[in-house]
Amino acid sequence: MTGYARPELLASTDWLAEQLGRPEVRILDVRWRPDGSARDIYASGHVPGAVHVDWRQDLIADPVEGSNALLLAPPEQVTAVLSAAGVGDGTTIVLYDDTLSLYAARVWWSLLAYGFESVRLLDGGWIAWLAEGRPVSNAVAPPASVAFTPRSNARVRLTTADVRGALGSPDVQILDARAPAEYRGLEGNAKRLGHIPGAINLPVGSMRREGSQHLRDGDGLRARPDAEENALNPHRSLRGGSHAHGPSVVAAGHRNDDVRSSASRSIGFRVARPVDKVERGAPAASTPVADGPDRR
Repeated sequence: MTGYARPELLASTDWLAEQLGRPEVRILDVRWRPDGSARDIYASGHVPGAVHVDWRQDLIADPVEGSNALLLAPPEQVTAVLSAAGVGDGTTIVLYDDTLSLYAARVWWSLLAYGFESVRLLDGGWIAWLAEGRPVSNAVAPPASVAFTPRSNARVRLTTADVRGALGSPDVQILDARAPAEYRGLEGNAKRLGHIPGAINLPVGSMRREGSQHLRDGDGLRARPDAEENALNPHRSLRGGSHAHGPSVVAAGHRNDDVRSSASRSIGFRVARPVDKVERGAPAASTPVADGPDRR
């Protein structure tokens, strides 16, 4: 892993293998399946010492009647989950999944939103760990509960109104990490298709090495194939836009955009406040939506 301005955001498999058994390093297995089978998958084999956390069940607030928004859980819920997982003040956390770090990055952002900074994503995730013949365990032994102190980090959270107010600002770039067809409004399952006006489309898949779940190195991220078309300015703040189960009003903080946010930070961009709102339905009628290519 070379060329990163913030290498401490990532953990290599070599580094993690050396940390196994150290009480100050807690490993969270955040593999997820819509059918609820992820805990069984975890029980059949995981990184030794890892504890399973279900991002959707454990770190999302109870739904509000009449809304499908996926909002970050309140501090007392997050505290209970992390304390039970053995995550305490002063702990270093390593997160992994088996899907391009989509869910690991969502948990990374959730922890960041509550002031927990010492978090690393396992580069290559579970797939790389297995491919390299690293040790695997099927032991399921909950760790001793420890004290976790949440500290709200308002800088990493935006509301829809915040993003609306930033539209057109020369100091802000909005990233949309969805597939190009969704970004351009050619497909999707919501009533209103398209993207936030002015958003730059940087699909999350472009961040990985071809045929691998490993993140591109720093130079590779800066020199993506789409870099000329979707140029980023490191002197401007980044906002993320993505979606869950369809385009969102503004949906940074969802898994695709969380991967983009963590990668952007790793190469030195100032990523400011992903949005804590993910709507499955269509954006509100008063919220502007664009289709087709959009460059700034």
